[in-house]
Amino acid sequence: MRSAAVLSVLAVVSLSAPASGWSQTPAGAPVTLKAPDGVSLKATYFSPGRPGPGIMLLHQCNRDRTSWTALATEAAARGFHVLTLDYRGFGESGGEQFGSYQEQQPVVAGKWPGDIDAAFTWLIQQEGVDRNRIGAAGASCGVNQSLLLARRHPEVKTVVLLSGGATPEAREHLRQSPGMPVLAAASLDDGSIVSGMRWILGWSRNDRTTFLEFQAAGHGTDMFEVEPELKHKILGWFDANLRHAPAALPAAPADSEPTVVEKFWTALTKPGGVDRARQIYEDSKRRDPGLVLFPETEANTYGYQLLQSGSVNEAIAVFALNVDAYPKSANTYDSLSDAHLAAGNRDEALRLAEKALAMLEQDTRLSEELRSAIMDSAEKKIKELRGKEP
Repeated sequence: MRSAAVLSVLAVVSLSAPASGWSQTPAGAPVTLKAPDGVSLKATYFSPGRPGPGIMLLHQCNRDRTSWTALATEAAARGFHVLTLDYRGFGESGGEQFGSYQEQQPVVAGKWPGDIDAAFTWLIQQEGVDRNRIGAAGASCGVNQSLLLARRHPEVKTVVLLSGGATPEAREHLRQSPGMPVLAAASLDDGSIVSGMRWILGWSRNDRTTFLEFQAAGHGTDMFEVEPELKHKILGWFDANLRHAPAALPAAPADSEPTVVEKFWTALTKPGGVDRARQIYEDSKRRDPGLVLFPETEANTYGYQLLQSGSVNEAIAVFALNVDAYPKSANTYDSLSDAHLAAGNRDEALRLAEKALAMLEQDTRLSEELRSAIMDSAEKKIKELRGKEP
């Protein structure tokens, strides 16, 4: 899984150890690594001074590696070898800094995996690290990176996820890794992140997978300040699920039952499967009203994919499902209005656009940018459909 090219570019310039080879550094020792393209990456290594599993900690994108320092220090005291890393363009690492999320995405997708692999390779080469038992934890943008790291490296036996999203590739790894338990946490005051993370965990077939929900703890590693017990739960999780993890995670039994989330999305994305997905949704809502089969944003994105491909009736059905699941969202009504307009249902498109405008006052979760975009979209449709200013 690790290429010789990656191994050849690693360079440690600021970590020293006594002649015995051991250095217990719970406070952390600075490390400088070189990415595959030569960019300098800064990390901190926390050595327990004895053999033990390894843990990679990946920070959220409004913080740097120091946001993990307290947890890393305690993890080292418990016998784990821990490495925290600054992504390129963050903290002390080199690389270009970007002013917007959109500008950063090509680097996140194209460069970060190689950077993280370089740090991972360095960690498992340290004396005493149990190469078969590595854990990963990520906050916010680090959630997806942690899952993708586990996808690339079967040595990763468990992951901890705080307040973040996951790409289809990351979710697919969860689906294909029933032997990997996952701990996740998020707070209800953090937008729609709780429903999003519940949905991500819905792809895991591991019966030990656990979600921790908080009321007003904030975002990512910031939650440690408000909910100090979270840090101890994470450390306990690694004690229970990493220290004695099997060298190879068990495969799924041949008769393994897919999760209801998997059943729903399998049905939804099959040609003509929207009606079956709707039935799964209705059945699951009766059995477990708290179950999240889809986050609002994911259903919205898929609905527009259908709309752009010409599957207008299917798009209407998906957007209607989203309205039913998220009736307080202005955006769901505006999207359904778009689909009805594409179908030529002008009266319904007008009604839904007006509903979207009315809901804007109540939808407090929206960023100002999204609020403005929904308002512009709805008002444009209303003007067109009425033939005058709204």
